[in-house]
Formats: sequence, C-alpha cells, structure tokens
Amino acid sequence: MAEERTDERALTELQREHGPALLNFLLGLTYGDRQRAEDLLQETLVRAWQHPEAFDGPFESMRPWLFTVGRRLAIDARRSRLARPTEVSDGILAATPDPEDRTESTVAVLDVREAVRTLSREHRAVLTQIYFRGLSVNEAARVLGIPPGTVKSRSYYALRALARSLPGYSAPGHRRSSSSRSASNDGASATSR
Repeated sequence: MAEERTDERALTELQREHGPALLNFLLGLTYGDRQRAEDLLQETLVRAWQHPEAFDGPFESMRPWLFTVGRRLAIDARRSRLARPTEVSDGILAATPDPEDRTESTVAVLDVREAVRTLSREHRAVLTQIYFRGLSVNEAARVLGIPPGTVKSRSYYALRALARSLPGYSAPGHRRSSSSRSASNDGASATSR
C-alpha cells in the first residue's frame, strides 16, 4: 500500500514538473489541437506509470524520455487517423438519397426528356443514334445520311444546349468555366448548327 502512494506521488510530481513543457511540445505536434495534446499527455503519463524503471535515473532525465514517448504516441495517433476512413456525419447521411427511393431518378428522367424535346430535330436525331442506340460517329453518319463531321458538330452543340437546360449537367469533355458559360449563351444559334 505504501508503494502505491509513492508511485502516485512520483507521478504527481512528474506531471507537475514536466507536464506543462510536455503539453506545449504536444500542442506543436498536434497543430494546436488542445484536446488531442491533452489526451497524448495523459497517455504519456500512463506509459511512465507503467514503466517504473524510468523513475530509476535522475528525475531531470525523465523529460527526454517523456518527450520521446509523447512524440511516438503523436506519430502513432496521426498514422491511425490517416489509415481510418473518414467519419460520416449524420448531416451527410440525411442528405444522401435513399437508393430504394426512385423519386430522384424519375425526376432526372423527366428533366432529360424535357430538355431533349427542346433540341432541334437534327440534334435529337444525332443524340439518339450516338447515345441511345450506341452507334459510332461513322455509323450514325451512314444512318442519317450526313458527313461524320456534321454528326460530331451536331452532337457537340446538342450537348451544349442540354448543359444549359439541365442544371448540374456537364457535357463530356466540356469544362464549365465562366468564359464558356458566357460563350454558350449565344442562344438559338447553337441549336441551329
């Protein structure tokens, strides 16, 4: 029983003497995260308590030992956090659509159908051949009786028109920068190409 009190007193003295310096050191390692630094400080002191042989040397020599243990614990904690997948908050889960709920996909289908209806007949025909029937540019050109370059041009302008009518849609290979948005606002001229 007397031995336990000695250990507790030694640990209390160790914390009083070296704790503030160790905490400041750990704050630097945790980029100022006080909670993590305090957790690491406590874990370092637990390690000191678990290794009574560390108390055998001069009391002042404990500081380098404590700093080494604290540094290793900080490195291990960081590696552990980086190895774990990021935690998902309840807000993200609430905003994630239910895969069983077909409402989102139904609304998207209706939006796409309406946007496709606004295209010219020529543009719809090209998109139908390339995207809905899966034909290559050359195959679509043969079916439609037009040159492959015209198929490419019409599909490009059709996708740009769809991008304007569908919020959040981006045509494949088409960046939506502010200059391309203003360039794409040339109205009906794009749909007639």
